[in-house]
Amino acid sequence: MNRQEKPPDENLTELLDFVLLGFADMPHLRWFLFGLFLVIYIIILMSNGTIFLITKMDPALQSPMYFFLANFSFSEICFVSATLPRMLMNLGTQRRRISLVACATQMCFGLIFGVAECLLLAVMSYDRYVAICNPLNYPLVMNHRVCIQLVTGSWTVGIPFLIEYTYQTFSLPFCGSNQIDHFFCDVFPILKLACGDTFVNEMLVYTVAVLFVMVPFLLILGSYSKIISIILKLSSVTSQAKAFSTCSSHLMVVVLFFGSAIITYLRPNTRHSDGTDKVLSLFYTILTPMFNPMIYSLRNKDVIIALRKYLCK
Repeated sequence: MNRQEKPPDENLTELLDFVLLGFADMPHLRWFLFGLFLVIYIIILMSNGTIFLITKMDPALQSPMYFFLANFSFSEICFVSATLPRMLMNLGTQRRRISLVACATQMCFGLIFGVAECLLLAVMSYDRYVAICNPLNYPLVMNHRVCIQLVTGSWTVGIPFLIEYTYQTFSLPFCGSNQIDHFFCDVFPILKLACGDTFVNEMLVYTVAVLFVMVPFLLILGSYSKIISIILKLSSVTSQAKAFSTCSSHLMVVVLFFGSAIITYLRPNTRHSDGTDKVLSLFYTILTPMFNPMIYSLRNKDVIIALRKYLCK
């Protein structure tokens, strides 16, 4: 763990803002990166927004699975919007300064939306578990009230912990450099700038990551181990293929999102390097939200049919 000694009071200067370095080391690629990330952001908004709208409008998509998918798509839009617009502004204007309050707000919302995604993915795996392993009781178990409760819990259960954690982090004394070698205000780059003892804060990061990333991931693995065992017992190859097809899209999204998030937040602090953190963060904050709608739409016949119906009108 990184235990930093607090400097004498006379050397302590309270920081009121930070500088997000982002891609400052690649000035020759500034406008290329701006255009690339702007296109990606538009794709994320349009694709996730389209899935959100068609799952609300199409009568054939009024089931718990698509209700959860709509919420997941909306969380993707919120998650990306917590970081990408600021990065685009910094690339376009070269004004990389961000106030302490704005930095804390960005980190807090990024964590809240990220945790919501983890929990929603766990809820979606539970939905598939009930649908495949207990199909006769599916309408009873996954009724509208239960679906609302699961989604509400996914959005809200982490909020008190994450607000408190953000407050604890930004209550630390910051001194010396105010440069964050990242493109948004993330946990570990912020802790690197603190000149107090950050051991407790680092332990809280791992606690939050275990509770809201690792536990949902293990629940998903447990659900899919049961699902796969049931599918393999089906006598018909056609039935097996159909059951696998309903789960494969969700499983691919789980691997993409949780893989990068677990590597980022649960590996030892001594192995955190600025370059690796930025690459991993780009993966789960930008690339995964861009690919997820494509995975769901290209591998889901109901979504494809609904898209064709509305596009051909």
